[in-house]
Amino acid sequence: MKVDPLMLTLGDLTRTHPAFADLLAQTGGEGAKPSRTVASWLASLTDERLSDIGMGREQLLSHIVALAEQVEALKAPSQVTVRSLTILGGRDKKGEAERLDLELRAGDVLCIVGPTGSGKSRLLADIECLAQGDTPSRRRVLVNGEAPDPSWRYASDRKLIAQLSQNMNFVVDLTVGEFVAMHADCRMVEDRDRIVDEVIACANELAGESFSAAVSLTQLSGGQSRALMIADTALLSASPVVLIDEIENAGIDRKRSLDLLIASEKIVLISTHDPILALMGTRRIAVRNGAVAGVIETGADERANLAVLERIDCELMALRHRLRSGERIDAPLAWAGLLAKD
Repeated sequence: MKVDPLMLTLGDLTRTHPAFADLLAQTGGEGAKPSRTVASWLASLTDERLSDIGMGREQLLSHIVALAEQVEALKAPSQVTVRSLTILGGRDKKGEAERLDLELRAGDVLCIVGPTGSGKSRLLADIECLAQGDTPSRRRVLVNGEAPDPSWRYASDRKLIAQLSQNMNFVVDLTVGEFVAMHADCRMVEDRDRIVDEVIACANELAGESFSAAVSLTQLSGGQSRALMIADTALLSASPVVLIDEIENAGIDRKRSLDLLIASEKIVLISTHDPILALMGTRRIAVRNGAVAGVIETGADERANLAVLERIDCELMALRHRLRSGERIDAPLAWAGLLAKD
């Protein structure tokens, strides 16, 4: 049953939508008791007060109705359950056909490899916009085996796809805690404080250097910013598909990051030059000349090599930690024998 926003109390709207609390603050809060209905509060506003906030009575009412509808939309369960994502080939940079029909399912990790300029970012962009033959590559992306509803492509509140780019620099003047709390409010999660603490704790497990909820977003390093967004995406984002561009340069725990996203039953696609990340995926695709040149299943021998690479990587991470701590690195390295000449 549709709720009449005029019959809601100011307390109801303030609790469920942070933007309305900001609107009340702009009015000076006069007569804005939590138990008062929206209709009663609107009737109490003088023409002078309406002039101060820059809205007429009808315009303000329309704004409140829109806020209430957003709240109801967020309360409603998602209408889209992504069981599969299918990428259909388009054209390479020479205009030749790309032979590609690739299906991904929840929990899949697909790595995208290829030299710089080969078209990895174009492929991510096609997936992000759910391309329908209307991008330079002419690719098509299907959701659950069908062309996506146009509203899924352009919705700003319930995007099916989240993207983490190489540059995650924040410019908004908020603390880490305020930022995550704002996202939690938008998602209308229960027990907001608990989930905020969980996201920040998770981000600190991924980051090379810990940070607190009180730190400003603008003071975070690139690695800390990426760790925060991965934790936020895994624990708070409703997007079932996650695109990541070159996570290896972020200075974070890559394996934990992937494990976290996989545990959330998301489809994960990663553009990478890192052999460890490439072998962590269930499959990887090689991009060349703007098209997918091959799809490679990660084999048993590659898994064995991955275990060796991960051990070496752990040693390197330990060395980085010692460097950050101001220690010397003068003891013989465990793998020094590998570099010895025959």
